[in-house]
Amino acid sequence: MYRFTMNRTKRLILTGLCIALGIVLPLAFHSIANAGSIFLPMHIPVLLCGLICGWPFGLACGVVTPLLSSLFTGMPVVAFLPAILCELAVYGAVSGLLMQAIRTGKTLTDLYLSLIGAMLAGRLVFGLLNAVVFRAGAYSVSLWTTAAFVTALPGILIQLAIIPALVLALKKAKLITE
Repeated sequence: MYRFTMNRTKRLILTGLCIALGIVLPLAFHSIANAGSIFLPMHIPVLLCGLICGWPFGLACGVVTPLLSSLFTGMPVVAFLPAILCELAVYGAVSGLLMQAIRTGKTLTDLYLSLIGAMLAGRLVFGLLNAVVFRAGAYSVSLWTTAAFVTALPGILIQLAIIPALVLALKKAKLITE
């Protein structure tokens, strides 16, 4: 069923580690103004969790991480928490689903296709929920494009560079196997 072979206990431990990283990693960027919107540090462990642990664990990581981070650190602020929680839940679930479904025969290609698909799905959900529910009437396509792609470009590039490298390093170290 899952792309990478691990028992449930190992998946739970890795999910817990990703949740912890999702809480601690943004703190490293706290001293930079708007660093969360620019570098997207909470996204990295959630996407990673979905890719290596599968969609149920990625989904759980995407829901629990922003909740606990908001509770313990105040980031994200409560006003933005519902939209970010939904976005991260989609990242975790879709990255796991795509990693399970895409089989090109090349792990790196599968990783990039799954990662990019999840990144696009999460941003679409974030934009749609803001436009229809969370900021209805005050949200536009230009606001969404700016927030999701222009401001976030450094974070997108970091995700594309780091996440596949981390998955391949874990695979090489035999911490995960196909």
